[in-house]
Parts: sequence; structure tokens; C-alpha cells
Amino acid sequence: MITLYAADTANSGKIFLALEEMELPYEAVPVDLLRGAQFEPSHLRLNPNAKIPVIVDEDGPGGRRHVVFESGAILLYLAEKTAKFLSSDPVERSTAIQWLMLQMSSVGPMLGQFIHFARFAPSDNQYALARYRAQVLRVVDVLDGQLAQNSWLGGENYSVADIATFPWARALGGILDVDVEKKYKNIWRWTAQITLRPASERADAAKAALASHLIAPEKASPDALDRLFGRGESSK
Repeated sequence: MITLYAADTANSGKIFLALEEMELPYEAVPVDLLRGAQFEPSHLRLNPNAKIPVIVDEDGPGGRRHVVFESGAILLYLAEKTAKFLSSDPVERSTAIQWLMLQMSSVGPMLGQFIHFARFAPSDNQYALARYRAQVLRVVDVLDGQLAQNSWLGGENYSVADIATFPWARALGGILDVDVEKKYKNIWRWTAQITLRPASERADAAKAALASHLIAPEKASPDALDRLFGRGESSK
């Protein structure tokens, strides 16, 4: 059994999707970020960086309990555990890992920062908004170009690179206020394919069930948001 510590986030969505695709038994435990649960000593023992997702595999290497944090590291661990969604061919494997790293280094961080400055920052942040929007548009063009030439991000086979990127890419229309079907037709085709996979439907249902146990952002107190974002008194 694997225990997944998660919240209603795109990074958590990656792991829900991976676990469902790999048909691994798991239990999802909600970590309420807006109540500061990620800063509790019990969670810091799992991830000293106070982030989610985290998995605990009771049947890890050698049959021992193993903890993995950072969503990219979790995806690689699960792929190696199951021998699924990461090719044994050195070139195909390397290509998939490169696109996984692009998600980790650019897609997630740039979209995350743009969302933060668009939704949660004071209104006098036009420089930050313009900078991160430009970075998002640049990396989205990169994704669309790759998918214009390949069925999947890593080439001809669905892989952990697709699993990692999908939860972020599927929200592009709302985040950027663009018609993805018209502007990024290759991303649109690709996200539609993943959305129709049975594992994707199961992952969405599991993530929605977990989200029902979490406080909604609009109901969070200013102090809770300050602690989450590391601002105000929490910046010291």
C-alpha cells in the first residue's frame, strides 16, 4: 500500500494520475495547506521542505518503508517500481526524462508564479505579471511545437513526462484566458487524449474526494494565506 499525502493542486494531480495509470493500491491523505498542515512536525518528517505531494511506500526497495517527496522524483520512483511509462530504451528514456525535467523546471514554476501574481498579489505588480505571462507563453509554445511533431511529449509513447505536464496544461485556457483549441491545437489534441483515459477519470474523482476535506481558498483567513505564501509576518 502507498500513502499519498496531497492537496487540491496540479502537482498532487500528477501523482493521482500516475497511481491510477500504474494500478497501484493507495490511500490519499489530505494535507490542508490553508490550515498550515504542511508545517506540522509529522509532515516535516516526511518532507522537510513543507511541500506536497509526498508518498510513503510500505513496500519499497528491499521490502522496506520508503518516503519520496518532490513530484518529479515520485514519478520516476513509481515508473521504476512498476516498469511502466518510462522506456528501458536509453534514448527514449532520456527524452522522456528531459521533458519531465522541463515540466519541473519551467512549466510548473512559471505557471505557478503567474497564477500567484494574477490572483493573490496586490494590484501594483504589472512587471511581475508581464514577466511570468511571457515565460508561460514561451514554454507553452515549446510544448505545442513538440506535440506538433510527436504523439506524446517524450515521443511515440505515453510517459511520465505526459503525466507530469497534463494537470498544468489542461488548465491553460482559464489561466491565460485563451482558446486553447484554436491557439494551441496540438496541446488541445494531447490533453483531450489524456482526459479520455479511464485512469484520468479515476484520478479526477479521487482528487475531488480529497478536496472535499480541505478548506476552500476563498474561505481562508488572511493570516493563513500569509503563512502559505510566506508574506507579512510569515516572511520573517
